[in-house]
Amino acid sequence: MNSRTIPALLLAASVLVLAGCSNPSVITLNDGREIPTLDRPEYDEDSGFYEFEALDGKPGKVNKDQVRTVKDL
Repeated sequence: MNSRTIPALLLAASVLVLAGCSNPSVITLNDGREIPTLDRPEYDEDSGFYEFEALDGKPGKVNKDQVRTVKDL
């Protein structure tokens, strides 16, 4: 084996493991709109908002009162 093969394989394996950690979700609002997210939204009890990262990488917030469901894909 080439001396560069082992580090390349280890790097590829780590990227695959980290990619498996993300869990895309869909937030369904009371008015029927759906917001796709990269990860499962986190609920902030202090502010009363769900915080998430949208598909374009931008952060977003939705009021808990507007959320009907949060489903993993």
